Amino acid sequence: MPTLTDLVAYCDQRTRRAAFQDAPGAFNGLQVANRGRVTRIGAAVDAGVVPFQRAVAAGVDFLIVHHGLYWDMPRPLTGPAYTRVATLVQGDCALYSNHLPLDAHPRIGNNVLLARQLGLRPRRSFLPVGGQDIGWIAPSRLTRAALRRRLEALYPRVIAIEYGAAAPREIAFCSGGGNSALPALGPAGVDTLVTGELREEHFNRAQEEKLNLYLCGHYATEVHAVQALAAELARKFRLPWEFIATGNPL
Repeated sequence: MPTLTDLVAYCDQRTRRAAFQDAPGAFNGLQVANRGRVTRIGAAVDAGVVPFQRAVAAGVDFLIVHHGLYWDMPRPLTGPAYTRVATLVQGDCALYSNHLPLDAHPRIGNNVLLARQLGLRPRRSFLPVGGQDIGWIAPSRLTRAALRRRLEALYPRVIAIEYGAAAPREIAFCSGGGNSALPALGPAGVDTLVTGELREEHFNRAQEEKLNLYLCGHYATEVHAVQALAAELARKFRLPWEFIATGNPL
């Protein structure tokens, strides 16, 4: 039976966790331990009471999440914060969080997998954060209309803002929040971005800078990498795994 240490070491190495400087307050890696053994792997986008309860009920004892517990620490372990940790500890479920490394990864990262869903092959990276590029750019022969149709077939809610080229030569991908990606499009020579969400004022920016922006949901664009890592981990250690969905529409 594989140990918790085995799985954590593999995830750290596979995602190049130590190479990334993440958002202030974020902590990538093992956030909550268990008794040391792993029998079932889970994957979820967010840390939260409900996904933790569902994971424990499913017998998961190693849960991989994209958005972990620690963003605004120190926080007293009271109220919902206590319930989150108590659910994991009482259920003997370890929590492993991996944020920017799982956006950037060239094989199992959110942005590469977003592109491959559309039949595209990313060729170059962009959007440096803390010394590492986290976004990817793929050459494309899709028209704007074809790109929109493919996204609408994959995602339940797509907002299309189309003021760029009718047939963009390249498409940029930035899962989750795409606010930081917009200033990087011009220097990268790209006018088309697939992302999760943007701020309201970016509509005006799209008009002024002639951009195509496709918003497919923060949660929906970040389900891919945790599932890919969990599936890879399950194959290596011969363990079952499952995705813990929450139906987050945002």
